[in-house]
Amino acid sequence: MTWRRHSAFCVLGAGALLALAGCFGPPAPAPTPSSAAPTASATQSAAPSATAGPTTSAGAPVTASPTVTEPPSSAPASPAPTASPPAGPAPTAEPTFTGFPEQVAPLTVYYVAVGDNGMSGPKIGCGDSLVATTTAPVRFTDQVGPSVGALLANKSREVGMSGLVNVLYQSNLTYLGGELNGSTISIWLSGQFMLGGVCDIPRAKAQLEYTAMAASAATSAQVFVNGRPIDEVLSLK
Repeated sequence: MTWRRHSAFCVLGAGALLALAGCFGPPAPAPTPSSAAPTASATQSAAPSATAGPTTSAGAPVTASPTVTEPPSSAPASPAPTASPPAGPAPTAEPTFTGFPEQVAPLTVYYVAVGDNGMSGPKIGCGDSLVATTTAPVRFTDQVGPSVGALLANKSREVGMSGLVNVLYQSNLTYLGGELNGSTISIWLSGQFMLGGVCDIPRAKAQLEYTAMAASAATSAQVFVNGRPIDEVLSLK
């Protein structure tokens, strides 16, 4: 009995399926493996090529992708390099200093007024004065050398009838050269001093310094004897 009931139910179910089939038509066939998943060749053909336009699948309309063109650059084109101008003449060297112009004028030489106590000129040493004198007109280009040379060439202690004294008259000194640096004149001598005492040390120094300053219009002077400062040389006397 049980088997028959099951058979009856089966018959009824089959009848119902047939009735439904008559309303909706036969069921769609199940997809086959070839149509369910695209094969490698189908995938490659569907993918757009890097160089060609898009491919079409069967029966599907495809629109071509627009070609993108870059707008012209708004930046101005860089000008073509121009040829460099021809090189000009090589700069000439600065003119070298050839010395002062030659002139004729008296020289100023300083001597000492012993015991004058600064009445006739700058006070120096042991209460003395330094007094400027002038020579006869002399032709020169650099006044320092001739002025110091005239002082060193005087081998007399007394300066005429003026009462002035030259404490350098026994010294054996030679002028080597001079240099003006700003407002300071430096002169170089060679030789030896021969002085008559302690008071002659500031007198000799002042005669040399003031004569060099007057010739160069400097306000200070440095004297070197045998390459050493005059103070160092005279401190041994």
